[in-house]
Amino acid sequence: MKLTKSYVFCFLSLLFSIYLQAQNIEINGTIQDENGIPIPGVSIILKNTNSGTSSDFDGNYSIDAPADGTLVFSSIGYKTVEEAVNNRTIINITLQTDIESLDEVVVVGYGTQKKSEVTGAISGVKASELKDLPVTRIEQSLQGRTSGVTIAANSGQPGSSSTIRVRGITTLNNNEPLWVVDGVIVDAGGIGYLNQSDILSIEVLKDAASAAIYGSRAATGVILVTTKKGSTGKLSVDYTGYTGISGPARKLDLLNATEYATLMNERYANGYSGSGAFQLPFSNPDSYGEGTDWQDLIFDNSALRQSHEVSISGGSENSTFFASFGYLDQDGLVASAISHYTRKNFRLNSDHKINKYVRVGQTFGYSNEKNRGIDTNNYYGGPLASAINLDPITPAVETDPTVLSAVPYIDDEGNLRSDLVLNSSGYPYGISSYVGQEMTNPLAYIQTKLGNHSWSDNFVGNAYVEVEPIKDLKVRSTLGGKLAYWGGQYFNPVAFLNSSFLTSQNSLGRNTNKGFGWNIENTISYHKEINNH
Repeated sequence: MKLTKSYVFCFLSLLFSIYLQAQNIEINGTIQDENGIPIPGVSIILKNTNSGTSSDFDGNYSIDAPADGTLVFSSIGYKTVEEAVNNRTIINITLQTDIESLDEVVVVGYGTQKKSEVTGAISGVKASELKDLPVTRIEQSLQGRTSGVTIAANSGQPGSSSTIRVRGITTLNNNEPLWVVDGVIVDAGGIGYLNQSDILSIEVLKDAASAAIYGSRAATGVILVTTKKGSTGKLSVDYTGYTGISGPARKLDLLNATEYATLMNERYANGYSGSGAFQLPFSNPDSYGEGTDWQDLIFDNSALRQSHEVSISGGSENSTFFASFGYLDQDGLVASAISHYTRKNFRLNSDHKINKYVRVGQTFGYSNEKNRGIDTNNYYGGPLASAINLDPITPAVETDPTVLSAVPYIDDEGNLRSDLVLNSSGYPYGISSYVGQEMTNPLAYIQTKLGNHSWSDNFVGNAYVEVEPIKDLKVRSTLGGKLAYWGGQYFNPVAFLNSSFLTSQNSLGRNTNKGFGWNIENTISYHKEINNH
């Protein structure tokens, strides 16, 4: 008996320990340099996640992190520090100057410079920081990794773009930054064609000094994306891939059917005027039990996501190339029956040395994207809104003959309505008698959207000629362009979801769009070092 108690005690202690480790704690601290001077704008990231923050003007920061997590502190010109939390709520950090990092090269609007020579506000992310991030779109990789940049998802739909703000809102009009990929200007929503493993670096130009070359279009910041190039030597083949599942972080704590019926009875009793017969709407609330959990029905707790990327690079002294192919497949967390995103990418970059005076090269990227689904959280009557507002009394599928022989399931002639939405077994989905207007059975609503989908094809590339007539003087001309085709299809069948939400006739719609843009960039640069200056 004593031995059994000991085992039980140890097991409970282990569970308690695991529970504590899973809890997030608030961590505060100050970041300073070797001389005790506070450092503003330091990036603080929870390791292996996109969660992060940055230090304020006085070097102070605050972040929520697991008690057993690790924080990564990084800033341009300083060595990166990793610090284990170890249940601490106050963590002060001293960053050491990194002389070597100041010799790193960053991309600016008109070429490249050493970090030590850059006077503008530029921050960036390198390929080594991107390779282990399971993100669908590259803008998500900037979240928490670049100071002054905020990222917010536009929708929970897989493959959807994000809203990006560089140093907040700066205009009453469009606040999206300008995206430039290998010298080609692309719109923010059209960068989905990029393969994560194709990225060499991402630089964010945040002030007028660094982004002036792009004029008024750079008023809200510029994001420069540079893709990888080939290198001389042996042929190199690389594969990057992952497969995983995702689910909702948590559900809202809502009333079950018994609690809902009890509360409705109390509401009715409190509003009774004292005249007329008194009868509660629910005679026995306990008989309803748990009822319908709409959140359980629309959420997928094991939404599959997989990504596979293969690249080949190599070359000789005079020619190099880089080629890659990527495939991404992702299921949605909400309404998984109609929520799905796939993307296929192809890229080919090459550089060629014609002679000692002339170099030519090109970059080319193509992507095909397909998206099935709806904006699950963009409007009042969507599946998410219905799942948290619809009563738990209504069944997901109605099978009771007595209920099916009454309104709203019958027409004016007393027959079962022909426009009811049926499940695979031929039974109609439940219709609420307690919540009306736009709140409909989310399962029925999803069934009416099975044929909806959208697609896009993007072709983005450039070609350049670089001439070096005399040593250290380079004249470069680049022609870049983007061609995009996109469209979608929707089908709305005849359907009765409730008295306020019905479709009396079938409708089918298709749309196809085409967009084209191009730009020419001509630069002359002269770079000569004299006595290492």
